[in-house]
Amino acid sequence: MTTRNFEALFSPKRIALIGASDRAGSVGEVLAANLLGGGFRGELLFVNPKGRPVHGHAVFPSVAALPETPDLAVIATPAPTVAGVIAELGARGCRAAVVISAGFEGDDPDSAARRQAILEAARPHLLRIVGPNCLGLLSPVHGINASFARTTPPAGGLALVAQSGAVAAAALDWAPPHGLGFSHVVTLGDSLDVDVGDLLDFLGRDPETRAILLYVESLRDARKFMSAARYAARAKPVILLKGGRSRAGAKAAFSHTRALAGADDVYAAAFRRAGVLQVDGLDDLLDAALVFAGGRPPPARGLTILTNGGGAGVLAVDALERTGARLAGLDPATQEALRGLTPAHGAVGNPVDILGDAGPDLYGRSLGALLAAPEVDAVLVINCPTAVADSGEAADAVIAARTAARGRKPVLAAWLGEPSVALGRAHLTAAGVPTYPTAEAAVRAFATWDRAQALHALLLEAPDGADEPPDVAGARKVVERALAEGRAALDPLEVQAVLQAYGIATAAARLARTPAEAGEAAAANGPDDPVALKIQSPDISHKSDVGGVVLGLRGAPAVEQAARAMLDRLAAARPDARLEGFLVQPMISRPKAQEVLAGLVRDPTFGPVVVVGHGGVSVEVVADRALGLPPLNAALARDMIGQTRVSRLLAGYRDRPAADLDALAAVLVALGRLSTDLPEIAELDLNPVLCDAQGALALDARIAVRRPDATTARPAILPYPEHLARDIVADGEPLRLRPIRPSDVARLIEMVDRCTPEDIHLRFCSGMGHLNEELATRLCQIDYDRHMAFVAETAAGDLLGVGRLVEDPEGETAEFALMVRSDRQHHGLGGILLQAVLDYAATRGLREVWGDIARENSRMLDLARALGFSTAPSDGDFARVCATKAIPAGQADAVPSLGR
Repeated sequence: MTTRNFEALFSPKRIALIGASDRAGSVGEVLAANLLGGGFRGELLFVNPKGRPVHGHAVFPSVAALPETPDLAVIATPAPTVAGVIAELGARGCRAAVVISAGFEGDDPDSAARRQAILEAARPHLLRIVGPNCLGLLSPVHGINASFARTTPPAGGLALVAQSGAVAAAALDWAPPHGLGFSHVVTLGDSLDVDVGDLLDFLGRDPETRAILLYVESLRDARKFMSAARYAARAKPVILLKGGRSRAGAKAAFSHTRALAGADDVYAAAFRRAGVLQVDGLDDLLDAALVFAGGRPPPARGLTILTNGGGAGVLAVDALERTGARLAGLDPATQEALRGLTPAHGAVGNPVDILGDAGPDLYGRSLGALLAAPEVDAVLVINCPTAVADSGEAADAVIAARTAARGRKPVLAAWLGEPSVALGRAHLTAAGVPTYPTAEAAVRAFATWDRAQALHALLLEAPDGADEPPDVAGARKVVERALAEGRAALDPLEVQAVLQAYGIATAAARLARTPAEAGEAAAANGPDDPVALKIQSPDISHKSDVGGVVLGLRGAPAVEQAARAMLDRLAAARPDARLEGFLVQPMISRPKAQEVLAGLVRDPTFGPVVVVGHGGVSVEVVADRALGLPPLNAALARDMIGQTRVSRLLAGYRDRPAADLDALAAVLVALGRLSTDLPEIAELDLNPVLCDAQGALALDARIAVRRPDATTARPAILPYPEHLARDIVADGEPLRLRPIRPSDVARLIEMVDRCTPEDIHLRFCSGMGHLNEELATRLCQIDYDRHMAFVAETAAGDLLGVGRLVEDPEGETAEFALMVRSDRQHHGLGGILLQAVLDYAATRGLREVWGDIARENSRMLDLARALGFSTAPSDGDFARVCATKAIPAGQADAVPSLGR
C-alpha cells in the first residue's frame, strides 16, 4: 500500500479520540485539548469507558457507542488493547488511525505479537495506520492537531515527516518564531504501515505542500522510497536529515570495495540519486527550511553580499569557499551605479561594503541596484549593529527594496547580534525574508540551495539501454559453472571472461599450476618482457599482504625462482591456505597513470551499489570513494568520479595529462549493467584500474558469487526493460515496439510536431502547438517501476506512436494515454499500441486500466470500445473508459483500423 485512504488521514470530516481523558497533563487530555484547539471544522468524538466529560465535551464509553463512524481515529489506549480497538473501528468503516500508544517497539515476543495483531486487525478493512509509538499527526492547513505536541503551528507550505517525535517536536517549536508554517507534520514511530515512501507519494502531489523536510533513520522498502522520492523531488524541494550514520561494522571482507561501502555512504548515494538534499544536522535542516519554505528558488549562479561591516563580509566569503558555493561577479555598470551610492571609502566589488554608519536609505538604494543588475541572482544582506545606525530601520529598508523588486530574486539576511537587532530580525521574519543569526549560517543555507540545484539537474539524467549489449549469456555461463561447483569466487580466468563480456579492458593473464609452468608462461609472453607474478588462492583476497605479488620479473628462471620463494612465504604466513597456482600477467608500463578502484557490492537495503575511488594498496587508509546506484549513464558516472578526491589527480597536473574520464565512466556504467544482469555476482573489485590519457585498464580483479536473495539482488531503481522490446508489423510495415528511452526526447518532439493541431489538442487537452523540451523530457525519463510507455519506431528511428500507462501509487489501477502520428493513423497502429499497454498491465496484475477521453474524440472512443473498454457515466467534456481485466493478446488484430 501507499496512499490508499490518505484522504481520511489528512482531510477527515470526523475524528474520534479513543482514550480521551479528563486527567490534567495526561496524554489523553493533551490530545483532546490539541484536537479542540487546532481549528478542526469537522466533528470530534471522544471515547473513554469511564464516560466522564473531557474539556466540556461528552464522552462515549466505547467505539460501538459512537453515533457516527469516524474517518480518522486517534488511539491512546494501553498497548494490549490497541488491536481490538482497530478491529472495532475497521468493522465500523473507519479508514485511518494514528496510534499514539507505546509498548510495541521492543524486540521481545510480546511486542512482536502486538505489532502483528495490529496489522491483522487493520488489513481486512484496508485501515491505514500511522505509528504506533509516535507523537502524532498535524495538518494545520485542515485544522488538525492529532498529536501531543506543545502547540499547533501555523499553516504554511512546509511538510515534515519524521521517524522521531523528538525531532518533530523541536522543529514545531522552532518554526513559528522564524515565520514558518506547515501543511502537514507526520511522526512515524514504529512505521508498521504508513512509511516515508507512502508520505512522499502523497506530499509530492499535495498542492498545499511546497517543500518537504524529512528526518529518517532507516528504510524498509528501498524501491518504493526511490520511486516516491524521485517523483517528489522533481516537483518540489526535499531536504533530509539522516540519523544513525555510524559506519560501525563496515570491515574488510572479500574486497576493498566492501570495506569502503559503509551503510551511511550507501544511504547518501541513494538520496543523491533520488534528488533529495541531505544535510548534516538539525540546525542545517531548519536553516534550509527558511530557504525552501516558498518552494524551489530560481537558479542562482552565485551569491552577492551587501554588508555594513567589512569583517562580516570577509567571513561570508570564507564560508562560501568552504561550502563550495560561488561568489557572483559584478559587472562594471553595476559597480559604477553602486559607486554613485556608497561612501568614498566603501567597496563596490563583491562583497559590497556600505560601511558601519550606513542608514536605511543607503541599504535600500544599494539593495535595489543589486536586485536590478542582470548578473545578480541572489543577495545576502548583512547588518552589524552600531550606535550610529538603527538595525530595525535597515531591516525595513531591505523589506521595501525587496518588495519594490517584486521578489523576483531571493534575498537572505544575517542580522548579527542579539538584543539590538531583535526588532530588525522580527520585521524581516514577518516579511518572509530568510533571516539568520550569522553570515556563516546564511551562507550554509545558500549552499544547500546551490546543491539542490545540482541535484535537481541530475534527476534529468536517466540511463538508456546499452547501445552495444554485453554478452550476458556468456558471462552467466561462467558464473553458473562456479556456483554449480560450490565455489564462492571466480578464478582469474573466469573473472577475465566476465569483464571482457562487459567490455571492461583487462591485462591478459595466464594461470600456472607450478613454478615451472609459471616460468613457461613468462617465456611465452616474451623472453625479455617483464611480467607480474601473483599467488592464486581462494583463501587469500589481498595477495600483497602475504608477499604474494612480485612485479617486473624478466625471463623464465627469474619467474620460477620467484614462484618458489612465494611458496615459502605462503607456507610461513598462511599454511592453511589452499593454493591453485600462480597468475602470470604482462607488466603494463603506464608510468603516468593514476591507480583507481572500481567495484560493486550489494547493500541489504538498496541492493547493488557501484563504487569508485582512489586505488592501490592503501585504499582503506585513503578512504576516498563515491557510490552510485545503478543503472548509470555516462553523466551519472562522471558525477560519481567528480565526488572523489582522486578526480583532481585524474584531471592532470604538472607533466601528467588529464586521464580519459569517459573510459573510466564507461567502466562504472558497465559495472552497473552487470549488477542488474547478474545478481549472482555478490562483490566485484577492480583494483587497481590504471587511468590515463590512453584509457582505463583493470590490472587486478576479484569476483565473489552466491545465489542471490530477494533483497540484495533487487536494484532500488528499475533499469531500462530491454526484454519488453519486440518486432511488430503494422499494415505490412515492420516496426520496433519498445519501451521509451530518455534519449527519445528529440524524436518525441519531432513526432508531435508532425501531428495536426487537432490531434495535439486531443492528446494533451491544451492549446499548445509544440511539445517543449521540458515536458518531452518528463515524458521520456520515466520510472519504469510505476510508469511505462511503448513507442512504435521505424527502421530509420522515427517515432510513429506512443502508448502510455501510469500506475497509481497502490499499483492497482493505471491511467492510459495514446497518440499516433497524424499521417500514420488508420493503419491499425493505435490498436497495437493500446493492446501492448493492456498486455503489460496484465503482467503487472493491475485491477483496472482507465482513461479520460474527450467526447469529441470519437475515433479514440471507438477504439477503446472495440478493445473491450466500458464507458462510465460522466458529465462534462470527457468520457471515462475502463478495462477491468486483461484483454486476450492478439485481439487487436481484429480491431478496425482506427486512429488514436
